Amino acid sequence: MDKVIIFDTTLRDGEQAAGASLNAQEKLEIARQLDRLGVDVIEAGFPASSPGDFEAVRLIAQEVRRPIICALASANTEAVDRAWESSKGAAHPRIHVFLSASDIQLSYQLKKSRDEILSMSREMVAHAKSYLDDVEFSPMDATRAEPAYIYQILEAVIDAGATTVNIPDTVGYITPPEFRDLIKGILTQVPNIRKAVLSVHCHNDLGLAAANSLEAIIAGARQIECTVNGIGERAGNASLEEIVMALKTRQDFFGVTTRINTTQVYRTSRLVSELTGFSIQANKAIIGENAFRHQSGIHQDGVLKKAITYEIMDPRSIGIPSSTLVLSKLSGRHAFKERLAELGYTLSEEALNHAFQGFKDLADKKREITDRDIQSLVAEELRTTTELYHLDHVEVSCGDHSLPTATVRLISPDGQGLADAALGTGPVDAVYEAINRIVGIPNKLTEFTIKSITEGIDAIGEVLIRIESDGITYTGRGAATDIIVASAKAYMNALNRLLAAKRDSSDVKT
Repeated sequence: MDKVIIFDTTLRDGEQAAGASLNAQEKLEIARQLDRLGVDVIEAGFPASSPGDFEAVRLIAQEVRRPIICALASANTEAVDRAWESSKGAAHPRIHVFLSASDIQLSYQLKKSRDEILSMSREMVAHAKSYLDDVEFSPMDATRAEPAYIYQILEAVIDAGATTVNIPDTVGYITPPEFRDLIKGILTQVPNIRKAVLSVHCHNDLGLAAANSLEAIIAGARQIECTVNGIGERAGNASLEEIVMALKTRQDFFGVTTRINTTQVYRTSRLVSELTGFSIQANKAIIGENAFRHQSGIHQDGVLKKAITYEIMDPRSIGIPSSTLVLSKLSGRHAFKERLAELGYTLSEEALNHAFQGFKDLADKKREITDRDIQSLVAEELRTTTELYHLDHVEVSCGDHSLPTATVRLISPDGQGLADAALGTGPVDAVYEAINRIVGIPNKLTEFTIKSITEGIDAIGEVLIRIESDGITYTGRGAATDIIVASAKAYMNALNRLLAAKRDSSDVKT
């Protein structure tokens, strides 16, 4: 059956979402999971945009060997050179060149003529082709450009060596019938189109990204660019899980397949949510908390009799476990490890030992441990792997007739214990003030969110925060049965990311 190439741009376009910030190790962790998921192409970053992005692409290219590792480049020689330098260590490297094509962007942003754009496109594809065989080209904002001009660009870049040509709906403007006509026009009006793979990249500004992508497949496109959880610029990108599961569930209609191991979808979604700090809305298709929950009595009755009455997908097909092991403080390391495996986690022995100790500590406070509790424990372990300062102790005093006071003890990078105390407008503010006195890194708290991971009075509370320093946003998450402790962990997580970024930037300069 006809295969559709899944091009994942979570690490490039996805990270461009306002408030997202991933360091090189976090990108590598996601790239490894995307490899397990079975994506065909990983767009690992935009190397010319920053030293951090260059390093992330270089690291992923060296470590993740099965999929194509793609580096994005604007249409200038330096950017193409940087893309090659960062990705040349990959087993299967690709350079993806882009340049605006709509008259709107040419007139107001680039101030160049169509002939100039055509020449630049041809030259930069040829330059990328001098390094490697696999070159992709995107005429940015193609859906607001004149179709005849897009045909002309595509013919020129294919002649110059492009092996994939991508049609971006950069601002999420087009509708499915219009997109179908554009794709069909390209397939009939571009003489050499059969020499390249036709790809699409859809944004979700009007909520049509997945629909447009699927319409493009029907029309003949065979590569879909998408992101996990649909994250990305503004309203985001086409959602990988929605497209893949639509193609799988309605294979009778679409008649195509992908190489995706769908049992890894849920795990991948949770990892991306955890590391980017973007929560998944409860009613999100495929992977939302409510996607397989039924409240209506009529629906419940049908599902109990036969799941297919109201469920078009088996939750196990995306990696949600069907069985439930009830874990408690009496459960052993083996049972804990088995449940981790069922949930899709593979930890090193050291990480497993830390997570198991956290499980035993939590089990002393909770009667039963749920899957969401376990996921939180593993996420906590992932967060601590990049620690510079470690939260060792936090204590607060507060009430409606007292001044909120916090005492905090941190372990510094050199192993020294550092303690301080502070007053605040509330207990969390006091904790943050005390931490700031120790770490001494100026920053501004821009977001603070608390939610319960599970139900019940003994539920784990999860805190998500964002801080800003020098115009860059850093996300932090923390979880604990004590919400003050969770708040302190979240702040330390964000600060450690900030400190790691500054350290890496300093290393590059020296």
